[in-house]
Amino acid sequence: MSKISSFLLVLFFSCFHLINASPTKRWVVAKNGSGDFSTLQEAFNAVPLNNRIPTTIYIKNGIYQEKLILDSTKNFVILIGESAKNTILTYDDFSGKVTKEGIKLGTTTSTSTRIVADNFTAKNITFANSAGPVGQAVAMLVDGDKARFFNCRFLGFQDTLYPKRAGTRQYYKNCYIEGTVDFIFGWAIAYFDHCELVGKLDAGYFTAASTPQNQAFGFVFNHCKIGGTAPAESYYLGRPWRDYAQTVFISCEMSNIVKVEGWHNWYKINAEKTAFYAEYQSKGKGGNTERRVKWAKQLSKDEVKKYKAKNVLSGSDGWRF
Repeated sequence: MSKISSFLLVLFFSCFHLINASPTKRWVVAKNGSGDFSTLQEAFNAVPLNNRIPTTIYIKNGIYQEKLILDSTKNFVILIGESAKNTILTYDDFSGKVTKEGIKLGTTTSTSTRIVADNFTAKNITFANSAGPVGQAVAMLVDGDKARFFNCRFLGFQDTLYPKRAGTRQYYKNCYIEGTVDFIFGWAIAYFDHCELVGKLDAGYFTAASTPQNQAFGFVFNHCKIGGTAPAESYYLGRPWRDYAQTVFISCEMSNIVKVEGWHNWYKINAEKTAFYAEYQSKGKGGNTERRVKWAKQLSKDEVKKYKAKNVLSGSDGWRF
């Protein structure tokens, strides 16, 4: 074989390998320095802007005391924790806290972890705000579209989980979410599939949606477990942060901490006409709907079909979550 033929053959197989190679990045974060990074923010910083390459970041067990942000266009990041209970991302900011620079934090800036990029996935991780019961203190804020969380835990008190930006789609599967006041709140379209909601302390509200008027969906809870350590009849299913709030519970098991009236109008009579609060086949001691507020709705077998996950989340681009 001639030198030219040999060169062409090598070039062919090299190009074939590049075409068929899986274009992915894989990094490890470990506190003890045994990985590619010792902090998660370092790994986030290494993801390029306008990223198109799926980037998997494995996080070893440990408590990572970091205030994290995954910036816009740092897309296609996948976080995988070593274990959900022992891989903990946390920070202790809260609304009203004054930083060393003299800046007073608000709800958004109190956030421990903020995801602005699209196509984000997290598995087996705890996201927490460790400030305690001091008011608004967000554990996770999601601004990006097409975010997915599997077997994750969200720990806090007031305003634990913030599916924030209107029009974005978020999917939560087998997740654990705990808090007190309005601890799932925001404008986004968020679907909670077989998740557990846990109300703490004396009383509170599981949700506070602020769904925009012309957005087709808000929060949907499908086959979730709704309970907690609070006293009997101490928690509302939700109240409308904005007048067109939408929240739907489908075939959920509800403990006795759920108030018999179910929903609160946030002292806004007009919201009773504009908000959409509904249930379908609620179960358990808190699932008796006979004494629910008159302005809430019980869905029929035909109406509930609208709230299948595919209908809620697929969108015009056919997202496969």
